[in-house]
Amino acid sequence: MAGRTVREEQVSATRELILTAAERLFAERGVLAVSNRQVSEAAGQGNNTAVGYHFGTKADLVRAIARKHQVRIEEIRARLLAETGDSTDVRDWVDCLVRPVPEHLAALGSPTWFARFCAQVMTDPVLQQIMVEESMTSPSLRKIVEGLNRCLPELPADVRAERGEMARHLIVHMAADRERALAENTPTPRASWHDAATGLGDAVVALWTAPVTPTGR
Repeated sequence: MAGRTVREEQVSATRELILTAAERLFAERGVLAVSNRQVSEAAGQGNNTAVGYHFGTKADLVRAIARKHQVRIEEIRARLLAETGDSTDVRDWVDCLVRPVPEHLAALGSPTWFARFCAQVMTDPVLQQIMVEESMTSPSLRKIVEGLNRCLPELPADVRAERGEMARHLIVHMAADRERALAENTPTPRASWHDAATGLGDAVVALWTAPVTPTGR
């Protein structure tokens, strides 16, 4: 296959600059507070329509940022899934859920913006749906959820859904809080992303295995 043309290389480089600038601005200020013009300027693009030209709508840009990271996160998730096998231990399946993003962020090195980007996006119902759709395209994630459910057959469906939402909030926002603290050079409860994932895993296991109080009590 022939190599890319100079024009294709330029387009690819411009897209990468826009993705990086948008991720940082969205993480720091919130998605709705940032205009396409501000993203273009931060990416060093003299043309204020560069974002629209390369990505389309803001929702398309959010989706592109998510996909940029999901490739590596999916690789990590698939590896953890393979290591877990047919385990019946809740902790093994929880680790498959909580460790991929922290491991990815650790590999990126500081500073990172992806955890705060995710937290910002998840506050908007429309953009949140994009993130959910992107994550559910992951074959390994579906298998991890199925494996976790097999370990907890006694949980009623409504409680399972509720605890899944609680776990998602913990996973998203604890990573964002740590990332923010690192960016601001303030103390963190754990010394590394690996240790932070361990503590998060402890909490999520406790959440999933907590007793269920009958409704009305």
